[in-house]
Amino acid sequence: MTNVLKPNEVLFLLLDDYADHEPAFLSEALRCDERAVKTAPKYLNKTVAPSLAAVRSCGGFHTLPDYAFDTMPDDFAALILIGGFGWMNPEADRVAPIVEKALARGAAVGAICNAASFLAKHGFLNQVRHTGNGLEQLKLWGGDRYTNAAGYVNAQAVRDGKTVTANGSGYLEFTRELLLLLENDTPENIERFYRFNKEGFVKLMGMPAE
Repeated sequence: MTNVLKPNEVLFLLLDDYADHEPAFLSEALRCDERAVKTAPKYLNKTVAPSLAAVRSCGGFHTLPDYAFDTMPDDFAALILIGGFGWMNPEADRVAPIVEKALARGAAVGAICNAASFLAKHGFLNQVRHTGNGLEQLKLWGGDRYTNAAGYVNAQAVRDGKTVTANGSGYLEFTRELLLLLENDTPENIERFYRFNKEGFVKLMGMPAE
């Protein structure tokens, strides 16, 4: 890693075959409001991957990362581990020391879907309340290194301290918990953003459905 400090950056960590939909609402909320792209956002979205080569999503899109593992900054506001099928590959184990350093520095760490199971595999969920794609998957991936089944919560997303976890369908709840943790806006505005995307335009705006 470099010695550059970027304490206002939110790093979205992507592996090949990452789940396109999981970072969408969080990245949007950090950079935009309901009117337009923010002129001075509190946080900057950046992507990081094993190398600077394009990363392929589950849907077939290709993303050119801002940083590789060996060029990413030492300091950042949050590290967001996006789920997908890449967490099943041996290359994913290179992420473990990145998570360890992030937690040691007090950065927020979010993990959704298979990325939450990856945290279990490396013992990062043993001191926090958490969720994921079911307790059985966490046990399967974690093996002997996962010792906190009692801390599992059957919820869409769980925030405990600086750690946020979610199952693969909990992307809106994952977004809400991270926005609250990062104090990206007032709790009322964050809840409004969540309800709008969860319940839809028609219900929230009081418009009659056709």
